[in-house]
Amino acid sequence: MKYAFDGDFQTSSWLKMMRGGLEYVMDAYGHEHVGHPDDGELVFHLVDAHRPRPFRRQSKAVFVVGITEVPPVEGSPLNHAYPLLLRSLSNLLIYGGPDPEPWVYLVTPELGCYPAEPTRDRDQWFHTIYDRIAPLATSRLVIDNIFDEDLPPELAEGTTVTDQMRHASRTLAAWNLFPTPYPLSEMLSPADYRHLQYVFSIGGISYGNLSARHDRHRFWMSASGVDKGKIGTVSRDILLVKGYDAEANAMRLSVSPGSSPLRVSVDAVEHWGIYEAHPEIGAMIHIHAWVDGIPQTSVNYPCGTVEMGNAMATLLDQDPHPERTIIGLRNHGITATGPDFLDILSRLEGHVRTQVPMS
Repeated sequence: MKYAFDGDFQTSSWLKMMRGGLEYVMDAYGHEHVGHPDDGELVFHLVDAHRPRPFRRQSKAVFVVGITEVPPVEGSPLNHAYPLLLRSLSNLLIYGGPDPEPWVYLVTPELGCYPAEPTRDRDQWFHTIYDRIAPLATSRLVIDNIFDEDLPPELAEGTTVTDQMRHASRTLAAWNLFPTPYPLSEMLSPADYRHLQYVFSIGGISYGNLSARHDRHRFWMSASGVDKGKIGTVSRDILLVKGYDAEANAMRLSVSPGSSPLRVSVDAVEHWGIYEAHPEIGAMIHIHAWVDGIPQTSVNYPCGTVEMGNAMATLLDQDPHPERTIIGLRNHGITATGPDFLDILSRLEGHVRTQVPMS
């Protein structure tokens, strides 16, 4: 993977040290350093803690690791660091500084907040930091959508399945499992928000999704960046996914002519692979919550990546009943499968805890 730096890392000794160490460890694992951030597939973006701004991605399939220098903190800095992650639209935030020895916490969108424990061996310390960067640096993101205006008229208002999806979304919201999306229009400058709309076609950051099979190769799925507890409109926040276009590295969807579709959930590529491999699965629910005693993936790959889909498929292949199971996504949440939403909800009710265990 090609990586680059964005921002002036010469303004403090800590930032210079971080840049040098990250260059060392990225090169050590075979990644290619490029000079201009627009040419990078992973960008280390300098975030001003007093005025955080996002890196202006020119391509959707770019991972951003934010780096911000702050005064020392006591205990977990999640409450201070998480707004910086959101405002900088980072996939991972390196939050730290010198005091007197360098310290770092790594913050994730799933509310993970991990210290990189200090060590006398500085090179080994950066290898520890790389362990959290590796899932980004070794993944292929599938985020583009191709909208074909070929949705049959009889599906324009939805089906029984989309009605069930609406009901399931409201049930999960009542269980407080679908939080209100973070309002990025209020968190970003007007110019940054317009750029976000141009690149990603979303209005906020929201978590979780629902999908359900329509036929052998197509499935309905919730859109990205919307309040999952209030989904309702077909060809806008409920979308019919036709498949994955490998040549374009994009999801292909059917929408009504003249509609204004939002981008489908970033997890669409993962769900597509599962529905293709397991025709017995009729529906899936993904939430940032946990159920004890379930198998989980060994690496916390990002949502919307081929690698996350492969890790999920491996767990399902090992399960004696993949059509009715719950698998854990490490440091992330769960995905539950079933013949329909009612079945999944009946198995989740009373067994879900909202705090995802982090390791």
